[in-house]
Amino acid sequence: MRPKRYIFILLNISLVFSFFSCNRNKDKDKIHIGFSQAMTNDDWRRSMNNSMKLQASMNPEIDLQIKDANYDVLTQIKQIDELIADSVDVLIVSPIQSKPITAVVKKAIKAGIPVLVVDRKTEGQQYTAYVGADNIEIGRNAAKEIIASNYNDSIRIIEIKGLAGSSPAEERAIGFQQVLDQFKKAQIVATIEGDWEKESIQNRLIQLLNDDIIVDYVFAHNDRMAVGAWEVARDLGMENEISFIGVDGLAGTNGGIQAVKDGVLKATVLYPTGGDEAIKLALKILSKESIPKNNILSTTIINELNADIMFNQFEKINEQQAKMEEQLAAIKKQEELYYSQSNLLKITMALLAIILSLAIYSIYSIFAIRKKNRQLELTNNKITIQRNQIEKIAKEIKISNEAKLNFFTGLSHEFKTPITLILSSIESMSDFAKVKGSKIMNEVELIYNNSNRLLRLINQLLDFRKIEDRKFNIKASKTNLFDFSKIIYKDFEREAKKRNIDFRLNSNHESLNVFIDRNLMDKVYFNLLSNAFKFTPDNGKIGITIEDDERSNTVNIRFKDSGIGIPKNEMDGVFQAFFKGSNNRKNSSGIGLHLSKEFVEMHKGTIQVKSLHGTEFIITIYKGQAHFDETEIIAEQDLVDTNIIDFTSEYLIDDNYLIQAPSKNKEKYSVLIIEDNKDLSQFLKNKLQLEYDIYLSDGTDAIEKAFETVPDIILCDINLPDKDGFEICEILKKDLRTSHIPTIILTALGNKESYIKGLQSGADLYLTKPFSYSILVQSIKSLLYNREKLRYYYTSNIHKIEEINSFGNIEQKFIHQLNSLINENLGNSDYSVENLAENLTISRVQLYRKVKAMMGISISDYIANIRLEKAKLMLETGSLTVAEIAYTSGFSSPNYFSTAFKNKYGTPPAAFRKSV
Repeated sequence: MRPKRYIFILLNISLVFSFFSCNRNKDKDKIHIGFSQAMTNDDWRRSMNNSMKLQASMNPEIDLQIKDANYDVLTQIKQIDELIADSVDVLIVSPIQSKPITAVVKKAIKAGIPVLVVDRKTEGQQYTAYVGADNIEIGRNAAKEIIASNYNDSIRIIEIKGLAGSSPAEERAIGFQQVLDQFKKAQIVATIEGDWEKESIQNRLIQLLNDDIIVDYVFAHNDRMAVGAWEVARDLGMENEISFIGVDGLAGTNGGIQAVKDGVLKATVLYPTGGDEAIKLALKILSKESIPKNNILSTTIINELNADIMFNQFEKINEQQAKMEEQLAAIKKQEELYYSQSNLLKITMALLAIILSLAIYSIYSIFAIRKKNRQLELTNNKITIQRNQIEKIAKEIKISNEAKLNFFTGLSHEFKTPITLILSSIESMSDFAKVKGSKIMNEVELIYNNSNRLLRLINQLLDFRKIEDRKFNIKASKTNLFDFSKIIYKDFEREAKKRNIDFRLNSNHESLNVFIDRNLMDKVYFNLLSNAFKFTPDNGKIGITIEDDERSNTVNIRFKDSGIGIPKNEMDGVFQAFFKGSNNRKNSSGIGLHLSKEFVEMHKGTIQVKSLHGTEFIITIYKGQAHFDETEIIAEQDLVDTNIIDFTSEYLIDDNYLIQAPSKNKEKYSVLIIEDNKDLSQFLKNKLQLEYDIYLSDGTDAIEKAFETVPDIILCDINLPDKDGFEICEILKKDLRTSHIPTIILTALGNKESYIKGLQSGADLYLTKPFSYSILVQSIKSLLYNREKLRYYYTSNIHKIEEINSFGNIEQKFIHQLNSLINENLGNSDYSVENLAENLTISRVQLYRKVKAMMGISISDYIANIRLEKAKLMLETGSLTVAEIAYTSGFSSPNYFSTAFKNKYGTPPAAFRKSV
């Protein structure tokens, strides 16, 4: 059955192909004639085009293509090249200038295309034939007309020539001069070079006529320049003294014949366009008929004697041409209708054949498709089952991988809390160890170093997760590369001395500054140096070399060791995650080099490895900052040093620098610690309880405990059993009872997103585990000191605080509302604290705690201070009596007011008024 189907398809294709091939053959029978013209006179151009189109329309096989160069030589050359590329059968050219067009005409002749030149000739006569009037004869006729119409003893003539370099201009001048040479009485007194346009000669003619030159005739090489010369004479009032003769003799309102009729021109020499003759010659050439090289068109003088006759003849010719064009257009329309109907019939027959074949084929296809559909349904069911299985497996793998990564990430975060305890304990033990002796100090140092190493391994796991999720943001700053390298070099110097390893740092430019992310590049250095020390035996060599390459504007950092090296066949996999060399017998996570490569590439740099008598890693980074985006550059002072304090160095804290919290003889500040790790919360309690009252919460009752105790400061973890630290912080900051309490978040989450989320929730400080205990203590003191400064501000400006909506500060709004209520009821001695609390929609106890925490005084004292401040102002500026002021300020009696005023200001109200 399949061969029959192909027969139907081939039959349909052959029918369509035969139809289009008929149209193509019809198009091939056409004679393609290209015409490039350059006439500037619209009447001349129109006359030439119409005569060509008319003659072409009388020969339906001719396809005439006309291109107008608008009197631009370069455009005409380009258009002729396009006609040559189109492989026209005959090329007709009316050159703008003879010399520039000669080369492209030769090109057409070499391409085998016959070339007819019209109106103007090209140099060397390298064309097929010339069609046009005899320009020498035209010049002669013009001269004869001047001599024949003048009987004076002398004739003075100004000759206005056409465009220099064009054959008509040169030949007309020659013919004109030939006749004048035969008659001594005629002479040319001046010559003007024009470009066929009247504007090109008018200024020069004005100069000549203004010089009192005597002129009888002006002979211009075309009618447009002759008319332009007449206009100049008219403007000077000399139009009746001079006779003007032109060339072209075109019909129409702006033509030379009309100018002769109007008396503007004495005469004009007819210059036929030759458009129809050019088409006829083109057909003779294609018919292989012999034609002469020069085809001269006849010309004549048109003057006042025959102007009307010539004008009428041209009008009749134009009318006949118009009628012929109409008839030809009707014939062409009939032909198009015939061809369209013929084509429609062919298409209809072809479509009927196709429909018939398709109908037969469709019947066959219905049965074939049903059979195939049954097969496809079975196949699709199998594919669907397999696809579902694959999707299920892929989903399980994805969930498994995500679970593993989340497990390791969570586990890594959990490690940070016990490491915090270890490092903080070591920090506390350092002073004790220094007193007890070097042996204990060495053991403490051993614990510290290994704890720090464990912290770095945990951070590597977290960095690996960040790299996988593409959550790293580079923060580059200007850094002295040698000083940066030297700091890390010193961290490994002790290990090198212990193992007698020749460890060196060299640079050819120690003052070189580069832009790097110090935190990321520190990890790169640590990974590469850790590997070098791990695989280099005792008494070996390890070196860091910094090379400033000025030619390539880069810096090379080389890490070279004399260790066991890397097998050659494993070099390509060195930077892959979890890579482990076959000669590596030591435990390794396999992600250090992978992270190093990622961090270097984030700097737009490269890292290479070589292994010959050891291993050499070469980091190449660019100098300057042009390779970074603006968002990747930070100022040097914006850097935060996240390294843990090294107690083994001389870590000194200047007591004058520490901001001490204000001391209280009877009352300590209170601290609420919200932490689900009992060891860490107990450790912090033991360390802080000497200076602070400590409250503990495991997170399940954090909010209730904060409302109950209203502490002076809160330390809060993030990963808590009920609500996380972000939620707790946000709730407390939005509640009027606790919004004033400074909050420090202590967490193992050190990523940028968590940091931003913590600040958005209202936290005053964000510390990541493991943290330095001394930094935590200083942070607590600084926050409490700032709170005391705020208290002083509030108490010193009791009735001056206004609500500032732009900050949205809940304490500011509370104080504003509190002051407003007190001032509104200032004269009401019965307005109690209970009334004030009710208006503020909080309990009396909560109001007392809030004001006490914010102001350091009781609510009763706060109200009394406002009343006394108001009374003091009235004593200074008002005229009321002391008793009236007492009642106006809300005091129950003048005596009570006087006692309270004297206790606050040291003088009775009456004495205070006298002293003002």
